[in-house]
Amino acid sequence: MRVSLTLGLLLAGMALALALVSAIWTPHDIQAMALADKLNPPSPKHWLGTDQFGRDILSMLMVGARTTIAVALVAVGIGMAFGVPLGLWAAAVSGSGLDQAIMRGNDLIFAFPSLVIAILITAVFGPSAINAILAIGIFNIPVFARVTRAGALPLWTLDYVRAARIAGKGAARISLEHLLPNLMNLLIVQGTIQFSLGILAEAGLSYVGLGAQPPTPSWGRMLAEAQTLFAIAPHVAIFPGLAIVLTVLGLNLAGDGLRDALDPRLRRAR
Repeated sequence: MRVSLTLGLLLAGMALALALVSAIWTPHDIQAMALADKLNPPSPKHWLGTDQFGRDILSMLMVGARTTIAVALVAVGIGMAFGVPLGLWAAAVSGSGLDQAIMRGNDLIFAFPSLVIAILITAVFGPSAINAILAIGIFNIPVFARVTRAGALPLWTLDYVRAARIAGKGAARISLEHLLPNLMNLLIVQGTIQFSLGILAEAGLSYVGLGAQPPTPSWGRMLAEAQTLFAIAPHVAIFPGLAIVLTVLGLNLAGDGLRDALDPRLRRAR
C-alpha cells in the first residue's frame, strides 16, 4: 500500500509540478519556430528534442500538462458538484419514484461515452477546451451519483442516523452533517480514479480535434500531430505518450493506495 501510494503520488506530483512551473517558466518559447532545427533528437539544447516545427518538446509537454490537467480537474469538479448531491438525494428518497427518475436519468447520460457527448456539444458550439470540460464533466455526473447513492444507502440504516431522524433532523441536514463526512473517503478515491480517466478522455478528445485548439498545447494533440512522424522521429510521439501513461498510472496507483489507507476494514486486516 505504502509503495503504491508513494509511487503514485510521486508520478502524479511530477506532472502537477510541470504544469505549475510552466505557468512561470519554460526552457523555450512554445510559439518560437525554428525550421532549421525541426525533428532534432534529444540534445543538451533540447532535452527531449524538437517537433516538426522546431519547437522544444519539453516546453510543449510542460504547457500541455497545464492544459490537460486543468481540463480533467475542472471536469471532475463538475461531476462531483452535481453527482454527489444527486446521489445523496436519491439515497434519501430510496425506493420512491423520484429515486427511480434520478437514477434512470443518470443511466441515460451514462449510456453515452464522453466522446459522443463531445461530438454533440462541438456540433453546436464548436471544438474547444471548454466544451471538452463540459463533455467530460457531464459524463462524470452519473458516476459520482451512483457511487454516492451506493455508499449512502447503508448509512441510512445505522443507529446514529435513526437517532438524528428521531431528533427531528430533515433528510437534507442528515445527508450533509452525517452522511457526507462518512462518504468523503469513498469520494476522494473515486475522484482520483475519475481524474485519471479525465486525463485520458481529454487526450482522446484532443487527439481527434475536439479538445484544446491551436496554439494551445495538449498532450493528445501532440500525439495526433506526431502519428505520421513516428518512423522518422519517434521521440515526437514517445514523450507525449509517456507523459499520459505515467500520469494516469500515478493517479491509479495513488487511488489504490488511498483506498487501502482510508478503508478501516483493510486497516484492521493488516
